[in-house]
Amino acid sequence: MAKQQTIKKEVSLNGVGLHTGNEVTLTFKPAPVNSGFSFVRTDLEGQPVIEADVSYVVNTQRGTNLEKDGVKIQTSEHVLAACVGLDLDNLIIELNASEPPIMDGSSKFFVEALEKAGVEEQECEREEFVVTEVIRYHDEKSGSEILLMPADEYQVTTMVDFGTKVLGTQNASLQKISDFKAEISDARTFSFLHELETLLENGLIKGGDLNNAIVYVDKEISPETMDKLRIAFRKDNIAVKPNGILDNLTLHYPNEAARHKLLDVIGDLALVGTRIRGKVIANKPGHYVNTQFAKKLSKIIKAEKRNNVPRYDLDQVPLMDVNEIMNILPHRPPFILVDKIIELTSDTVVGVKNVTMNEPFFVGHFPGKPVMPGVLQVEAMAQTGGILALKSVPDPENYLTFFMKIDNVKFKRQVVPGDTLIFKLELLAPIRRGICQMQGYAYANGKLVTEAILMAQIVKQK
Repeated sequence: MAKQQTIKKEVSLNGVGLHTGNEVTLTFKPAPVNSGFSFVRTDLEGQPVIEADVSYVVNTQRGTNLEKDGVKIQTSEHVLAACVGLDLDNLIIELNASEPPIMDGSSKFFVEALEKAGVEEQECEREEFVVTEVIRYHDEKSGSEILLMPADEYQVTTMVDFGTKVLGTQNASLQKISDFKAEISDARTFSFLHELETLLENGLIKGGDLNNAIVYVDKEISPETMDKLRIAFRKDNIAVKPNGILDNLTLHYPNEAARHKLLDVIGDLALVGTRIRGKVIANKPGHYVNTQFAKKLSKIIKAEKRNNVPRYDLDQVPLMDVNEIMNILPHRPPFILVDKIIELTSDTVVGVKNVTMNEPFFVGHFPGKPVMPGVLQVEAMAQTGGILALKSVPDPENYLTFFMKIDNVKFKRQVVPGDTLIFKLELLAPIRRGICQMQGYAYANGKLVTEAILMAQIVKQK
């Protein structure tokens, strides 16, 4: 497994927002492990944080726009593409306006800034979603489609067709993320003339000029439109070149539009929050379809995390057998519901319960169709969590744990005689003033059967 990465030092860029025209400073800063990418609005009171999470996408008109608690980040995709393209995992992105600087309309300058800051390896291993089957999203209205299929590494292919002669049909591919800088990062954003007219009428692209947006001329330009363009782009003269591009901008690649769409796909899928090992094939991608696919993928990844049973050798010598557990917990048969502890760290505990037909509760709970009561599953989970809580005191035999609250309890499957329950509990925050909050999971037969958030208080016995 690869290690997570951040940058060694902070680095800043200055520019203007494409649509707002506002002067803006963007600063990349190192971030701790498992924090991912997050935006910070330094111009607002309290410097609110907006995580780069697809659940915060509120609008995809001319960019992927995020909003959390009324605080906005506009056109996030070019910055996020640079972060993923340089193989980074954790970054703080500070902005003193709602929109990152457009720079030249690509990710090039963000990549250069991050390289200047230097890459630093971190202690934790990188989490990765390994694609094992085809995942598909299709938008019937636009005909756009995104497929994600198994592959040895993260790869992206885009196919674009806007039905115009000036652009035609284009394809672009990225075979490995290490090629992002050389092959994709400098591909600039683009627009068609008819879109440009609409944007100008709506007061957008205030920060645009002919150096940060390729304009494909897909219609005749009237004298009135020429006048508007000269004013908007602060140019004395504007012309259409033989290749159908406004003014004298030179394309970096014949398929620069397809490459920029690929850049957008990488930036939008960064909002999933987990690295992907698989191949993305995007036909006619756009910010809407990209983020809809990201939402679908995010749900799949979260479900897999919940349902992914930890792998343990149940035949190994346990850290604690039932007698050692009873030296710490006050419970006794028939109410001791944990048979052994097989893992115990400062923030995690794993316990095991063998469910047999001899359990006294099966006598009266659905006779003829025995099912372990859900409340007893939660109690067994709580007893396992009690071992973790009491690990924080030097003399656990002199303390008790009293559970104060249980939230978000979900029972997924029945537990019956013959099942082996595996309980895994993790601290959600450091234990303070004897208060312990844990996320608990119970697994059986390779499936998640129960989950809950437990809060307990550690109290010394009188």
